[in-house]
This record gives sequence, C-alpha cells and structure tokens, in this order.
Amino acid sequence: MTKFLTLFLFLIAAIQVIKPLGWPGLKKRSDAWKLVAGVVCITFASLVLSALFQG
Repeated sequence: MTKFLTLFLFLIAAIQVIKPLGWPGLKKRSDAWKLVAGVVCITFASLVLSALFQG
C-alpha cells in the first residue's frame, strides 16, 4: 500500500511540474516540491511505524 501511495503522489508531482493542478496551495509549477515533501514524510512515517510494530 505504501509503495502505491508513494508512486501515486510522485505521479501527481510530475503532473504538477508539467501543468499546474490549480488545487489550493498548488497554483504554480514550482509548488511541486510540496508534493515531494509530502511523499518523503509519508514514507518516513510508514518506515517508523513498521519498525515500531515489528515485534
């Protein structure tokens, strides 16, 4: 599930660079870094949670 979510968000970031989505906070092409930062945070959080519940 995490890999799918990461891939999905990276694809949205690529689309943002090509043609801005126009969503709140994503009006310019240069706002793609916000999506990439979100991907990094989600990936890091999933790694930490999986390590905590690894038993």
